[in-house]
Amino acid sequence: MKNVLIIEDDPEIIHLLEIHLKDLGCIVDSSTQGDDGLRKAIEQVPDLIILDVMLPEMDGIEVCQKIRANDIKSPIMMLTARSEEIDKVLGLEVGADDYLTKPFSVREFIARVKAIFRRQKMSVREDVNTASGEKVIHFDNLSVDVEMRKVILDGIKIELSPKEFELLVFLSSNPGKSYDRTKLLNLIWGYDFKGYEHTVNSHINRLRSKIEPDMSNPKFILTTWGVGYKFNEEL
Repeated sequence: MKNVLIIEDDPEIIHLLEIHLKDLGCIVDSSTQGDDGLRKAIEQVPDLIILDVMLPEMDGIEVCQKIRANDIKSPIMMLTARSEEIDKVLGLEVGADDYLTKPFSVREFIARVKAIFRRQKMSVREDVNTASGEKVIHFDNLSVDVEMRKVILDGIKIELSPKEFELLVFLSSNPGKSYDRTKLLNLIWGYDFKGYEHTVNSHINRLRSKIEPDMSNPKFILTTWGVGYKFNEEL
């Protein structure tokens, strides 16, 4: 059974999500305030956090940021009533794994939740071990410890969000092979919805900002024009 924490200030939305999450066999807890939701996230470390952007006391962006600052790796799905791209980008920048813009369909919500749970069930290290037979992947001054979920660059540990780590593991375990954004969306996030491919771009850019010595001239994760992205096979 999966433990899900909903941090949302609208009781009707909480009730609706609770019904459908319980139908999936989840144990659900909730909070209507950002600071209280943050406390519960730290204490419980749930399997999934559903987090509204607009919250009293502490907004969802700050809650997300503090959750990640406490080294909590739980997947975070953000909910926003706004349509502006800035909210979505900010959410991804501070460590959210996914987002939905209100109003959203119950069908899409359930599909997203199931996709997150599938990703948890399918261990990334199993995929990598199958593909490369390695538990630690080395490329020049970068090493990726799949089992310990640790990335070292020039002897310094690099903090990555769960999705950034999964992207790095997947691409680095298949060097030289190009993947388009739709394929990566399906493989890493577990769903294929048109219009969400920019989520991949945002995560690639954040990953590059953490591991690339020069963002304008990437060394590890390369853009294959007209196709997508690949890991540099010449390292």
